[in-house]
Amino acid sequence: MLYLLHFDRPFHHAKHYLGFANDLDARVKRYFSGHGSKLMKAVIAAGIKVEVARTWENGDRNLERKLHNQNNGPRLCPICRGKK
Repeated sequence: MLYLLHFDRPFHHAKHYLGFANDLDARVKRYFSGHGSKLMKAVIAAGIKVEVARTWENGDRNLERKLHNQNNGPRLCPICRGKK
């Protein structure tokens, strides 16, 4: 499953995190316990609130790469677009 995390305030330039996980709940719990990517560790340590903004149930690593290369998290994020 592909997922997009929304930050309630930017961390330097980052406002979102796009990732892939077989078990999203377990992955999010790992982030909040201080494990995972360097960016997510820093975001959590900075006290930035994070929420799952969107998921792609059938998303795979190919879609993750394609969306990541577009560098357009706000366009993909329903929170930023005022639709959540």
